[in-house]
Amino acid sequence: MNAAPQAVTVIGLGSMGSALAAVLLEHGHPTTVWNRSPEKARPLVERGARLAATPAEAIAASDLVIACVLDHDALHTILDPVAGSLAGRALVNLTSGSPEQAREALAWAKGHGADYLDGAVMTTPPGVGDPTRMFLYSGPEEVFARHRPALARLGDPLHLGTDPGLASLYDAALLGLMWSTLTGWLHGTALVGAEGATATEFTPLALRWLTAVSGFMTTYAPQVDAGKYPGDDATVDVQIATIDHLLHAAAARGVDTALPELLKATMERVKGLGHGSDSYASVIEALRAPAA
Repeated sequence: MNAAPQAVTVIGLGSMGSALAAVLLEHGHPTTVWNRSPEKARPLVERGARLAATPAEAIAASDLVIACVLDHDALHTILDPVAGSLAGRALVNLTSGSPEQAREALAWAKGHGADYLDGAVMTTPPGVGDPTRMFLYSGPEEVFARHRPALARLGDPLHLGTDPGLASLYDAALLGLMWSTLTGWLHGTALVGAEGATATEFTPLALRWLTAVSGFMTTYAPQVDAGKYPGDDATVDVQIATIDHLLHAAAARGVDTALPELLKATMERVKGLGHGSDSYASVIEALRAPAA
């Protein structure tokens, strides 16, 4: 027989914390919530959540405590005064932070007799509960395995390793990928828009092109791992010449050129390191090396 849904406490009811609690309620988890401003809990209480009067009361209600607050300073402001009540419980911290803060938090939790997982939410609040959206976790594997059924309600739970800093590190890397990709798409949209094309018209081509780009990533990953970059597709030298066309097209249409200028400067740096005849994957050598 299936076990009854695990009781869960959610501390912090901003947009993300409220979404987490709502999904847990939808799946039948007895859910206790706490927030500095209790009025934010009203919609959840109306759906069956229990509102705790204090953080200590909230922690006492469940063996699994999920925290999602503004930052690590806010986390410690809330939990430091009641840290002793965490003994024997698992704290899953979905508060954004750095790998160093995650490692400090694990040591802090262990010092108070608590288990700890650090996590990163790779979606916006409306995506919580979608099984295709990634939730990254790092920390002791046995803690992750024990609470995986409840965590799987929130999205696809991926355990990256026992180092608690890994979830934050991957979060930063993936956000960098998102911002770079979206900014490139917006720059392209501005460029074709200067000739009257709409974003709606441009985007299907952009998405089709990204499918090809994902293939480049798959091809280049082993090259990056091996540190060998055979220039048998398009070399850095070719890319430097090609990006000049983008710079000219943008400048001629009054579109900002800062992004392609940055890309060209990075390519020229890796050329200066001796990789002009190598594949574009060799650009990682410029990214790893401090700029002159």
